[in-house]
Amino acid sequence: MRTLDTRDTGFEAAFRDLLDQARETTAKVDAAVAAIIAEVRARGDAALVELTARFDRWSPSSAVALRVTPAEMEAAAAAIAPERRQALELAARRIEAFHRAQLPRDVELEEPGIRTGMRWGALDAVGLYVPGGKAAYPSSVLMNALPARVAGVGRIAMCVPTPDGLLNPLVLAAAQLAGVTEVWRIGGAQAVAALAWGTEGIAPVDRIVGPGNAYVAEAKRQVFGRVGIDSIAGPSEVVVIADGTNDPRHVALDLLAQAEHDEAAQSILVTDDAGFAQRVAAAVEVELRTLPRAAIAGASWAAHGAVILVRDWAEAAELTNRLAPEHLQIMVADPRALFGRIRHAGAAFLGRWCPEAIGDYVAGPNHVLPTGRTARFASGLSVFDFLKRTTWVETDAEGLAAIGPAAVRLAEAEGLDAHGLSVAARLPR
Repeated sequence: MRTLDTRDTGFEAAFRDLLDQARETTAKVDAAVAAIIAEVRARGDAALVELTARFDRWSPSSAVALRVTPAEMEAAAAAIAPERRQALELAARRIEAFHRAQLPRDVELEEPGIRTGMRWGALDAVGLYVPGGKAAYPSSVLMNALPARVAGVGRIAMCVPTPDGLLNPLVLAAAQLAGVTEVWRIGGAQAVAALAWGTEGIAPVDRIVGPGNAYVAEAKRQVFGRVGIDSIAGPSEVVVIADGTNDPRHVALDLLAQAEHDEAAQSILVTDDAGFAQRVAAAVEVELRTLPRAAIAGASWAAHGAVILVRDWAEAAELTNRLAPEHLQIMVADPRALFGRIRHAGAAFLGRWCPEAIGDYVAGPNHVLPTGRTARFASGLSVFDFLKRTTWVETDAEGLAAIGPAAVRLAEAEGLDAHGLSVAARLPR
């Protein structure tokens, strides 16, 4: 964990080094992923069966066995504990309500002889990738599938790896609750290839969303253009802006909540109180003694964690805008006022009683957010990722006569004679 102080003469260089710190994997997987995609394109379901046996340690009897049956979905939903089912249902209700409020309205403008408009429409089919190797994430199913369902997507195909052939009941229960229409026991780059190009058994989709490992991220990069994707997500990150009146343990746990995701995750504390910073750092070390994922969280904190001491909150806002974090917690006396000065953050959590983890599960806004400082130009997942816009124009003779001559002149200026003639031929002589 490094400590930076804006009062130090070397602060700017140290801060730039923090911004430029490489946290992505250095493994080169592009060639391996390209080979997997080519194999799936060439051999379809047969390739999926062989790749699943090779990477997921179970051998499907046939391509038919790759699909999770409705009976298996029902059994999984029935097997989970009632309190977990209730938690999933609460999260689903809140996520759906928040995303339903985002639905846009069509636009129509009218003037004599001319009508223009913009119509919103849902994608036909979406592919959802859900990690299933190191851990299972039913919350990810809800966050990715529910906005698609709210948008009106007719087909939601989910791929989830099942190491040793084991299905996670919570993931399947979340899929059922979120309206996923089909589930496949396929992981890795081969799942992305199947969703993008299709096989004998899996129809292709229009957009692929959801997190994954380096192979999944590279596969999404390689199929982009054939299909749309949500983003190429990097390691998770949080910036916590906190004053000295907070409980140091609360802040330490907030920092570790991000650090435990991945050794490459990044947690940064920004404060104006040096003594408080020391108490938080000490609290982090105490929590690491008992945290089940201490090895991961400790490695993240040691390699990528940081404490930034600032003179005032204006300085904190300026630095946060440069960091453009995926997650931002503001724990000061007037969090809304400070939030008003911050332009770049994937999602913000305001106040001492609003930990970022509440947003991962049940708050309502989406937890799929831009990482790696891309919050400067990107936003979190929403219903807009599953909608597209079509503009339209309708004119009659009067309307064309009003605006057509200008179109003819512009076409002639650009040297596109057929363009101009297609309009001029319809104008009154």
